[in-house]
Amino acid sequence: MWRKSKTYSLAGGPGIVGANERIGIGLIGCGGRGTHLARVVTELRDRGEKVDVVAVCDIYRPRLERAAKAFNAKPYMDAKELVNDKNVDAVIVATPDRLHVFNSLDAVRAGKDVYCEKPLTHWQQFDLLKELVREVRARRCVFQVGTQWLSDSVWHQACELIRQGAIGKPVHAQTGYFRQGDWGERGMPIDDPNAKPGPDLLWDAFLADAPKRPFDVSRFFRWRMYMDYAGGPCTDLYPHCLTPLLKALSGAGVTFPKTVVAIGGKYRYDGEREVPDTFDLLIQYPEGLTVAVLGTIANEWGLPTLIRGYDATMLFEGPGIVIQPQRGVKRERVEVKRERAGSDHEHMRNFFECVRTRQKPYSDIELGYYVQTALIMGMLSYLHGKVATFDPETETIKLV
Repeated sequence: MWRKSKTYSLAGGPGIVGANERIGIGLIGCGGRGTHLARVVTELRDRGEKVDVVAVCDIYRPRLERAAKAFNAKPYMDAKELVNDKNVDAVIVATPDRLHVFNSLDAVRAGKDVYCEKPLTHWQQFDLLKELVREVRARRCVFQVGTQWLSDSVWHQACELIRQGAIGKPVHAQTGYFRQGDWGERGMPIDDPNAKPGPDLLWDAFLADAPKRPFDVSRFFRWRMYMDYAGGPCTDLYPHCLTPLLKALSGAGVTFPKTVVAIGGKYRYDGEREVPDTFDLLIQYPEGLTVAVLGTIANEWGLPTLIRGYDATMLFEGPGIVIQPQRGVKRERVEVKRERAGSDHEHMRNFFECVRTRQKPYSDIELGYYVQTALIMGMLSYLHGKVATFDPETETIKLV
């Protein structure tokens, strides 16, 4: 059953769900990730959270029907209809990258709060990214980006420690994402190799603002392999590791990049795959700081995430944070235990809490804007073989 939630008007903003009212969730995108997040919602509901999945939407009818049955939710094939459902208080966006910004804009303009999977936009949609940020600011929506690593308290603790001068001025930081296998792209399941566009598969809705092409079953089901709809490690994986690092560095006032350079390519996995499998990114910030984001899906041996300051190095190890002084600096080594472990459940719980309290969620739209700008700059640098620069006054990217 779907239930109507009582809402209260806030001039210029979305309806407010009372502390004792049930939050009605609408899911847009019923693939593997969307279905997982809907299960997270129902598991939190079973633990006592006053929340329900009341509506689901997908442009592929067999997926839609499975989700509607699994969650006893009202089905929609048009996301605009779902966001205008009065029983829906907040929306989870778990569609392909190209659709994130359109689904989010529709939801925000309909007065809904949003939990949007990363990345916020496709790498070609910088102007739409700025439009989304303006709309969220103007309408005072709660907007949580689905970078669930940021629900781990160590990143928020690190932010405060850096603000207090625990490592001196940050000068260099590193992070990365390493795995072996292209199962995240080529391994995406093809539900039906004989699927065709029509009333049960909305191909034009899938393409959105991408180049128009004849229907291709691989592009529809394995869209992460193609540059028109995804970007490989930079946009698919690096939001996970860069977002927490920039949260920590926000303690030093870090926001938008100054310059970004990137290299990479298809070093191991080729064939039909278009997106790179290896991608190395250097981000220079105007505060006098360089961030290196390195990674490949050709080998799983990783590198530690750390932040180097004038006085000490901050490492993220085991139970929390280690602050190791530089040689010659008269400081003691410090170990700080994490206060809260991160998870999909904690990230979603935080979103529900903020829907009720109107507080800022763990991974808010502003942090998402800084991260996505850096990643878009990286993709443009890689594709054009140039340096990407950012003008904070005009909020524009240039290639030089």
